[in-house]
Amino acid sequence: MHQPFYKDLVTGEYILPWVRLHAVKDYYDMAAVLDRFPEVKINFNLVPSLLLQIEDYVNNKVTDTFLDLTLKEPKDLSLDDRIFILQNFFMANWDNMVKPYPRYQDLLLKRGRFISPAELAKVALRFSAQELLDLQVWFNLTWFGFISKHEDPVVKELIGKGRYFTRDDKHAVIDKQMEIMRRVIPKYKELEDRGQIEISTTPFYHPILPLLCDSGVAKEAMPYAKLPGSLFRHPEDAEAQIRAAVEFHQQRFGRKPRGMWPSEGSVSEEIMPLIARAGVKWAATDEAILERTLHKIEMRSRTLSAGELYQPYLIEHDGEAVSLLFRNHFLSDQIGFVYYRWSVRDAVTDFTAHLNNIRVSLPEDGSKYLVSVILDGENAWEYYRDGGREFFEAFYGRLQNDPMVKTVRVSDYLEANPPRKKISRLFAGSWINNNFKIWIGHDEDNEAWDHLNQARLALESATGGDIKTAWQEIYVAEGSDWCWWYGDDHSSENDAAFDALFRRHLKNVYNLIGRPHPKELDIPIKKLRVVRPIKEPAYLIQPVLDGEITNYYEWLSAGYYDITRARGAMHQIETLLSELYYGFSLTDLYVRLGVNLNLRNDEVKKYSFAVVFSAPFDAKADISFSAEDGRFIFRFHKLNEKHEWELLHNLESFGLGRIIELGLPFSYLDAKPGQRIEFIVIIYKDGQELERWPRGGGITVAVPTESYEEEQWFI
Repeated sequence: MHQPFYKDLVTGEYILPWVRLHAVKDYYDMAAVLDRFPEVKINFNLVPSLLLQIEDYVNNKVTDTFLDLTLKEPKDLSLDDRIFILQNFFMANWDNMVKPYPRYQDLLLKRGRFISPAELAKVALRFSAQELLDLQVWFNLTWFGFISKHEDPVVKELIGKGRYFTRDDKHAVIDKQMEIMRRVIPKYKELEDRGQIEISTTPFYHPILPLLCDSGVAKEAMPYAKLPGSLFRHPEDAEAQIRAAVEFHQQRFGRKPRGMWPSEGSVSEEIMPLIARAGVKWAATDEAILERTLHKIEMRSRTLSAGELYQPYLIEHDGEAVSLLFRNHFLSDQIGFVYYRWSVRDAVTDFTAHLNNIRVSLPEDGSKYLVSVILDGENAWEYYRDGGREFFEAFYGRLQNDPMVKTVRVSDYLEANPPRKKISRLFAGSWINNNFKIWIGHDEDNEAWDHLNQARLALESATGGDIKTAWQEIYVAEGSDWCWWYGDDHSSENDAAFDALFRRHLKNVYNLIGRPHPKELDIPIKKLRVVRPIKEPAYLIQPVLDGEITNYYEWLSAGYYDITRARGAMHQIETLLSELYYGFSLTDLYVRLGVNLNLRNDEVKKYSFAVVFSAPFDAKADISFSAEDGRFIFRFHKLNEKHEWELLHNLESFGLGRIIELGLPFSYLDAKPGQRIEFIVIIYKDGQELERWPRGGGITVAVPTESYEEEQWFI
C-alpha cells in the first residue's frame, strides 16, 4: 500500500486527494474484510509515508485541494473552481464507480464524456448550484469501500437518496471519511496482534534503493541506457530511508518489521546489507530477478523450475544475510489486471487450478514450498465490480476451506522453513521487466535525477536555514513516484500536478537553506507525450471502405497506433479515439479510426472526424454530418492564402459503421512518388476540438513508387 507524498512541507498543502480516497475505499476494506475469514493469513506492506499522510488527515485535520472545493458552497465557486470540479470530480472508474449511480451518470453525460478544456468553461455555466452540490457529494461518496456502501447507515442512506443533496449531507460524507480514516491503522494493528496478518514495511518515502546507492547499477539490466549526466551515489540516503521506516513502524505497531518490500521490488547486492543491519529478516521481489540471477537469461522466459521458484533463498553480502522471496509473476498479474474481466467463479477456479498445477510440478522431497502472490494494494479494486466485494468473499472463502492450501504469514513460514539455498550473486532490477527503465534512462527521468543531485549538493554545503526540513524534502524527492510519470512509460490526468510537486519539493530545499532555486526548476520536466505507432505500414493495402471489419487481412499490413496506451495508469482517462490504422495503395492513402462511440446512434451527429495534413501542404479531409444532406459527408479542403479552408472536393471514399474508414487519392495532395506526407487526426464535437492524435508529432508516410512491390521482395 503506498501513495506519493502529496504534501508540500513548507506550505502544508496537499495537492491531490488519493491518500484520503484510497484510505476510505481500499486501505480499510482490504483489512476489515478479513474479520469474516479468521483462518486466512495475509501479508500487508504499508509504506511509512502513506501512514504518515493518513495520520496527518486524522490528527491535524489537513485538507487537500479537492476537499477544499468539496466543502466550498456552490454559490461561492468561481468559474475556475467550477471548471476544476467538472474536470476532476469524475476521476474514478466510470463503469464501476459512476455508471451504477444514475444521478452521477447523468451529471457526467451533462458535462460530456469527452470534453476539451476550452469547452469546459461554457459547460460550467450550465450547471446549477444543486447539480454542483450533487457532484461534490457523489465524487466523495463513490470512493467509499464496499463495507461502508453495504453496511454503514449514513453511506447507505445517501446512496439511496441519490440526488438533491444538502449541505448537511455533504458534511456527513466528509465526517464519515474521517471516521473511516481513523480506523485504518488501528485495524491493521489489531489484525497483526491477533496473528492473522504480518505487516512489512518499505523505505520511508518509497525510493528505488539500488539507484540511491549507485544509479550506475541500472547498466546491469540496461547496458546501453543513457544515464543522467551526474551519477547519484548515496547509500547513506538509502540507509537513512530504511532506518526511518523501521523506527516509524516500531512506533506505530509496537514491534520492528520482520519483512520489507523494497520499493517496486527493486533489489541489488548493495542494498541487502543495509536491510539486514536494520534488523529486517526477509525481503521480496519478482521471479524474473531470480531467473536472471540463476540463469543469466537476456529475455524473460519460464526457465525456472517450480522447485527453484517456490522456496526462499539466503543472500549474503558484506557479512550480512537476508531471506529473499520471489513472487509468482503470472498469478499476481492475474489478480491485478485480468480477473476483474471474468466472472468471480471462473477467476477463483482458475487461480485454484494454477495452484494445483504448481503442486503437482513440485519435487516430492518432503519440503514445504511457498507461492508468493504480490500486487499493488489499491489500484486493482476500482476495476472490480462493487470494489471487489464478491471477489474477496469468494477468493478468501476458497482459500480458507481448501484442504490442499495453507495461507501463511511470511515470518511464520521462514521460522519453520529457513532457506536451504544461498545466492552468491544477485541480479539488480525491479519487479517491472527486471530493470529500472521506468525510473531512469529517459531524458525526462535523467533530468529529474540531475535536478535532485544538484539540490542535494547544495544542501550538503549549506550552513544555515532549516536543514532538517530540507533533508526531509530531499528524501521525499527521492521517492519513486515522480519518475514513474516521467518518460514514455506512464501518463495520467495528474501528470502536470506530479511534475509541479516534484519540482516544488526541490525548490523548497533551496528556499529552506536561504538560496534562490535554479530557474530550470520553473520549467516543466514532463513534456507532451508522443504516442508512437505499434507498427509501421508493411505493404500495400486495398481495404473495402464500408465502415466494417470486412476481413482480418484488409488492414493487416497497415501501420497501427494503440491510443489506449495514452490512458493513465492511475484511475481512468477515457479517450474518444481508441485505435488508428493507416496505410496506402499505389494511388491512395487510407485511414481507419476506432472510436468509443456508437456510430449508429444519433449522438454521433455532434462529432466530426478530420485528417489534417501539414505536408506537402496544409489540407484537411473531414467527415461530418450535414443537416442539409441528412447524412455524413466527406470533404477535402485546402488552406488558401487567407488562411481559410477552401472546399476542393466532395468524396464518397469513406465508410461509417462499426468503425470509420476513409481513402484519399495522393493526387489531391499533389504528392509525387517518394514525397513525404504528414498528417494528424482531430476529433471535434459541435465544432470544438476534443482530441488530436498522435500527441507531440504527426504521422509520416512516403508516397510509394511504381516499383514499391518489387522493392518489398527480398531473399
